[in-house]
Amino acid sequence: MEATQDIVIIGGGVVGSSIAYFLKSTAGFDGSVTVLEKDPSYEFGSTARSWGGVRQQFSTPENILMSQFMQEFLGKITHHLAVNDTPVDVGYHEYGYLFLAEDRHIPLLYTNNAIQRKLGVNVGLLDTDDLARGYPWMNVSDLAGGSLGLSGEGRLDAYSLNQAFRKKSISLGVRFLAAEAVGFERAAKRINRVLLKDGSKLPAGHVVNAAGPQAAEVARWAGIELPVRSRKRFAFCFSCRTEISGCPLVIDPSGVHFSPEGRQFIAGCSPDPENDPDCSDFEIDYGWFDEHIWPILAHRVPAFEAIKLENAWAGHYAYNILDQNAILGPHPEITNFFFANGFSGHGLQQSPAVGRGIAEFITHGEYRSLDLSRFSFSRVAAGEAVLERNIV
Repeated sequence: MEATQDIVIIGGGVVGSSIAYFLKSTAGFDGSVTVLEKDPSYEFGSTARSWGGVRQQFSTPENILMSQFMQEFLGKITHHLAVNDTPVDVGYHEYGYLFLAEDRHIPLLYTNNAIQRKLGVNVGLLDTDDLARGYPWMNVSDLAGGSLGLSGEGRLDAYSLNQAFRKKSISLGVRFLAAEAVGFERAAKRINRVLLKDGSKLPAGHVVNAAGPQAAEVARWAGIELPVRSRKRFAFCFSCRTEISGCPLVIDPSGVHFSPEGRQFIAGCSPDPENDPDCSDFEIDYGWFDEHIWPILAHRVPAFEAIKLENAWAGHYAYNILDQNAILGPHPEITNFFFANGFSGHGLQQSPAVGRGIAEFITHGEYRSLDLSRFSFSRVAAGEAVLERNIV
C-alpha cells in the first residue's frame, strides 16, 4: 500500500511548486510532500503561457504586500532556489506599469496612489504634460494623467520561475508525479485519499488544491462549489518599423495593454464579462486583434498604424467570478483541504507569498508573515467580495 503523504498538492504550476518549496523550507515542517501534475511538459499550463507581469499597483493592501514579497524574493532568488550553487535566472526585466487615465478615472487613480504610497510602493502620478514629454510617441489628447511604477515592476519568464521552484523542491525531497487526480475518498470531515486516473489511490494528510483553471472541478470532488472558471486570454506579438523608445507596460483606459518584448511588442485585452465564456481550448481569435485591439493601439500610438502581427498564443486564467481575487487557506469544515485558487491572472506574482502563507498555515495553523485571511473561503461562502480596483 502507498505510504501516506503528509501533503498532496494537486497542480504543479508556479503556485503548487511554490507551496511545495516553502513547505520544505518552513521551520517546524518535517513531513513528506507530493505534487501531482497531469501535464509534466507544462505546455498547456497557465504558468507557461503567462505574460509574466509583476506589479505593485493594486488597490487592496494584501495584494500590494504579496507583490512586494515577490520583489524581495526575486532580489534573493539564487539564495532561495539555487541547486548545487547554480545561479538562478528567471529573465526578470524591470520596467514600470503605466496606467493611463481619462478624466473620469482620475479620482480612483489618486485614491489608489495614496494606498500604494502608504505601503511604500515607488509610484508616481503623471499629468498630460509629463506623458507628452516622457512618451513623445504617445497620443495623449484624450488623457488626463497616468500612474507609473518607478521601480519594483516588470516582467519575467514564468516558465523559468516555475521550473526553479520545481527543481529546488525536488532537491529538498518533494516528489513530483506525472499523474492526474480524478477524485477523493472522504471520511467524515476529512479527505483521506486522492484518487488517480490510473486507478491507484494516494493517502494524504492534507490536500492542497492548486489546480489553476481546473480548481472548481477539484473542489467538487469534496462537495464544494468554487467560483473559479477557466477563461481564455490571448497574447499578440507584433513588430513596428518605427522605434518606440522607453516604452513601459502600458494599460490603456480601454483595457488594452501592450509592452515591449525584445524588439517587438506584446498586446492583449480582457473581453467584457458578457463576452467571456468558460473555455478550455487554445484557439486564437485573430479577429479580436483586428477589430478591437489594433484600432486602440493605433489610436494610442500613431506609429502602431503600421505594424506586422508576428505571433500569438492563448492561455487560461483561473478566473474568480466573485471578485477576481485569490481564494486561500483551509476549508472551514473539511479542514485538511486547502485552497490556492482563483488568482485571475495574478498567480505568478503572488506565488511566493502564497507559497509561504499556505506553508505557514499547514505547519503552524496560522499565517505568520502576512495575514492572508481576507482571502479565505469564508468570504466565498458568504458571497462577500474583496474589491480590487486595479484588475488588468
